[in-house]
Amino acid sequence: MASVSIDKVSKSFRAKGGEVVRAVNELSLAVADREFLVVVGPSGCGKTTMLRLIAGLESPDAGNVSLNGNVLNGTPAKDRDIAMVFQSPALFPHLTVAQNIGFGLMLRKFAKAEIAQRVNEAAEMLGLTSLLNRKPETLSGGECQRVALGRAMVRKPKVFLFDEPLSNLDSPMRAQLRKEIKKLRERVDATFLYVTHDQAEAIALADRIAVMRHGRIEQIGTPQQIREQPSNDFVREFISND
Repeated sequence: MASVSIDKVSKSFRAKGGEVVRAVNELSLAVADREFLVVVGPSGCGKTTMLRLIAGLESPDAGNVSLNGNVLNGTPAKDRDIAMVFQSPALFPHLTVAQNIGFGLMLRKFAKAEIAQRVNEAAEMLGLTSLLNRKPETLSGGECQRVALGRAMVRKPKVFLFDEPLSNLDSPMRAQLRKEIKKLRERVDATFLYVTHDQAEAIALADRIAVMRHGRIEQIGTPQQIREQPSNDFVREFISND
């Protein structure tokens, strides 16, 4: 079981000019066990900050982040049983594909045999088996993002967080990676929270869609509900602009 909840969470940052900017503003959101929830919204609306708060990469100024009803505030990221896939794959250039995928397990001092087994399973699922001995510099952008996805998969987390993982890829590669993410969702027992600026991508992947603006949720519902019953003009215009 892996339900995620955010209860009245706020987070502010100080901009370069000294101005305090509230990125997340008393945000509340609940993601059900094994749900695939997609969060959309304009640039700067707080989507990435929300993910980082859930992952433990940022600490809330107020409110609680919980997993299965247990408050995570103060729990280090490494102990949250949550894996995050970023917009940039951020692979280690001196490591092979296999070493990049298994790096997190190595840090957690898993046995070599267990690391190899998990890496091979992930590589087979993602079509990376023939690339395991190659370095990132020899890979395409889509292959690098597959490696990043494999790096998250081998941890077997309860929750996957995706921060616009396909935004740097061309249209054919985005379509292919969407299929890979759908297959991952079918094969693993986990909950998915996926951030994107692409409305069509959200509709293709989501069980439910949450539309954000100014650090808050404007509306949440199924893709059909969001498209056919927008709660206000902002949601209507944002979702129809695809």
